Amino acid sequence: MANAQKDAAIAELAEKFRSSSAAVLTEYRGLTVAQLAQLRKNLRGNASYSVVKNTLTARAAKEAGVESAFEGQFVGPNAIAFVEGDPVEAAKGLRDFAKDHPLLVIKGGLFDGNPLSPEQINQLANLESREVLLGKLAGAMKAQLTQAAYLFNAPLSQTARVVDALRAKVEEQGPVSADAPESTPEGGDEA
Repeated sequence: MANAQKDAAIAELAEKFRSSSAAVLTEYRGLTVAQLAQLRKNLRGNASYSVVKNTLTARAAKEAGVESAFEGQFVGPNAIAFVEGDPVEAAKGLRDFAKDHPLLVIKGGLFDGNPLSPEQINQLANLESREVLLGKLAGAMKAQLTQAAYLFNAPLSQTARVVDALRAKVEEQGPVSADAPESTPEGGDEA
């Protein structure tokens, strides 16, 4: 590879490191081209999966300021999943593929500028998707709003029940006539 091509490849990889929300380094030793194509298909929409040269990737990681996340891991045949979509879905895709194809080894990664161990990537994969979490949040908020509406309406409905009970009592006693003599207090003088 000529120096100009190497510099262009390094610049492209560094830009991917900077623009991706996450990156996961994997070793793919022993996987077939068809299996790698299947992995790329599984990750489509959330991540791009690229086979990389270790020396160029190490230089690109240093240029992007993320070399500490991958320190000492650029050995062997490596590929990186650059996550542009949902990091949870990308981590699930890698984890599920690795379960079916044990030759894929997740070595580490980077999420929002912080290094991730393989265990942390697995924990990320165990999270529910963004849509499910947002749905649960919306459900919890709706329940709280329903409870608040009930509490706000309770005094009004209690007042309505009291007024209705007074009306029923007055109807039960019958109408008060205007001709009826007024009663005087005991011991009072009549004028």
